[in-house]
Amino acid sequence: MKRIVILGSTGSIGTQALDIVAQHPEEFTVAGLAAGNNLEVVKQQMAQFHPQIVSVAKESDAQNLQKQFPKIEILFGNSGNEKVAAFADSDFVISAIVGAAGLRPTMAAIEARKPIGLANKESMVIAGELMTGLAKAKNVSILPIDSEHSAIFQCLQGNRMRDVKRILLTASGGPFLHRDAKSFAAITLEEALKHPNWKMGSKITIDSATLMNKGLEVIEAACLFGMPAEKVNVVVHPQSIIHSMVEYIDGSVMAQLGVPDMRCAISYAMAYPERVTSGVKSLDLTETGTLTFFKPDTEKFRCLALAYEALKVGKTMPVVLNAANEVAVEAFLNQKIRFVEIPKIIEETLSAHEAKAPKNLEDILAADSWSRTMAGQNLRKMQK
Repeated sequence: MKRIVILGSTGSIGTQALDIVAQHPEEFTVAGLAAGNNLEVVKQQMAQFHPQIVSVAKESDAQNLQKQFPKIEILFGNSGNEKVAAFADSDFVISAIVGAAGLRPTMAAIEARKPIGLANKESMVIAGELMTGLAKAKNVSILPIDSEHSAIFQCLQGNRMRDVKRILLTASGGPFLHRDAKSFAAITLEEALKHPNWKMGSKITIDSATLMNKGLEVIEAACLFGMPAEKVNVVVHPQSIIHSMVEYIDGSVMAQLGVPDMRCAISYAMAYPERVTSGVKSLDLTETGTLTFFKPDTEKFRCLALAYEALKVGKTMPVVLNAANEVAVEAFLNQKIRFVEIPKIIEETLSAHEAKAPKNLEDILAADSWSRTMAGQNLRKMQK
């Protein structure tokens, strides 16, 4: 019986992970949940899965929950998330808190020697070297839950990294793949939130529309698999059937295929090195028909180009990229800026930054804070 902790239990990844738990009560049990502000959902999760420890965002909410669930330890805030992440009576931690907020809890789990199922790509983007170094020192495995990185991980099984020629990350292209760039200024929030293939949270859906999500995945792949930027390529594949590929030096290309359903990648990480049923329907290639592939247009989707530039510079530049993107996306979700202004805010923030090699977590968080302040200033300039 594997005891699971889920950081971000009320989000898309968290709820799907709990669906896997519910399908396999003989394989998994829930030890802890970190849930944020969605109290109604976390109440249902607590009643169904009976975790030992739970964290929510606010102290007042924690106090109210404690009265309703007296047998469960209820914590709150960032410190509560970190305690849940490092909970002693657990065997596996799913890191699915969205954004840079997931970094400290993930590091706390690694420090506590807990194997990680990583869905929070931003943690690896902003602190990849620090995170992988600590994981190595603590002998902790990090299993990717992003569908693309899970696909790469599966394609690498039984092969040697020295034989890898390049990694091919597939991208759906989002809802604006075939839309004329001249009309991007008129893109509405409603249009940007309509992903053609995947059901995801609002932030990652906007990232997919700008292709920043793919840019962050490029950085994540480089860190996870120790590959330079030039060996991590992006291929636009609108059907989202091939989740990613690995090309080897002999010309062989290994691909992982499946219907676009995150439960496949989630269940693989949870059960690794075994597999369990996930509830994902079988892939019928005769029904799927033609699979198509395109080169990404980095002029139309400037965010992808910015991510590659940040990766090549390295140091604190990916930290600044991620934070500026979070500020810009939040502003767009709140309808304070237009879709086309997202990459502009990011680019101006990157241009103002002098990258430095971070020595510790504090350096990373300082760069993150600087970027949010600078991006906020750039945002206000655009609003005038």
